[in-house]
Amino acid sequence: MKRNIWLIFIMTVLLAFVGCGKKEGKADKVKIGVAISNFDDQFLISMVDKMKAFAEENYGDEMEITFVDAKDDPAKQLGQVENFVTQGMDKIIVVPVDSDSSDTMSKLAVDNGIDIIYCNRPPKSVFDGVYAVVSPQKEAGIMQMEYLAEKAGHKGNVVVLMGELGQDAQIKRTEGFEEVVAKYPDMKIIKEQTGKWSRALGMQVMENWLNSGDKIDIVASNNDEMAIGAISAIESAGKLDSIIIGGVDGTADGIDMISKGKLDVSIFQDGQGQGAGAVEVAYKLWKGEPVEQVTQVPFKLITPENYKEFMK
Repeated sequence: MKRNIWLIFIMTVLLAFVGCGKKEGKADKVKIGVAISNFDDQFLISMVDKMKAFAEENYGDEMEITFVDAKDDPAKQLGQVENFVTQGMDKIIVVPVDSDSSDTMSKLAVDNGIDIIYCNRPPKSVFDGVYAVVSPQKEAGIMQMEYLAEKAGHKGNVVVLMGELGQDAQIKRTEGFEEVVAKYPDMKIIKEQTGKWSRALGMQVMENWLNSGDKIDIVASNNDEMAIGAISAIESAGKLDSIIIGGVDGTADGIDMISKGKLDVSIFQDGQGQGAGAVEVAYKLWKGEPVEQVTQVPFKLITPENYKEFMK
């Protein structure tokens, strides 16, 4: 009887020891949930690829990342963040569908003891437990329009292709365009319309503008995809030589258009740098290392003179 009691005691101790070991093993891996606004966006897919590669190269088995697609639906994205909380993610990274919904997601994460890091698009509010790795969007609009204005001799009619209305990049980049145009008496914005970041919609909007009969000298686009759509419409109308066109993001297709002399300028948004930076912030927070609450990744001008520097 005594022997059986001792055997039970020893087995209990061994099982407890093994159980502790398993718990410690889990603590050696940070689990990160990443909610991306839309997997159909070429720029964001490039960012996701960089996140995966950066995590593998730098953290290996120390990091487990789960990616989900919000399909441009704020309610769906909130549900994904709720799922991350339920799944016990250590950190959450979000490319928000829109900034207005970010406070709810932030509070949900922080109230459950989880840091949340916004990437590419900033949150509405920054408070304890909320971080951001972004770029100064208004600067992109200013850089693009200053280049276009100089190329046009600081005169002419401008049309603006805007991204999804209400998103930070749409608002700030358009503000940058408007601020520059307001400096030059012989320039004016005659039309502004959303193309929802889409190449197809950019082409459709541009076709309508061309059919209106209004004289158009400059097309300022919030991103490269809409600019490429506009180029298709302008080229079909035989007006590519008389209209100056700019974009933002420095996508592979955008740079290709610059190399062909069809897109005059783009602004490089380092989405890969933003994505890698967000992963790094999440890891450092998990390790208890100090990080900046807001990390700014700068924009760079891409022109026919330097586009080769940005080719992958």
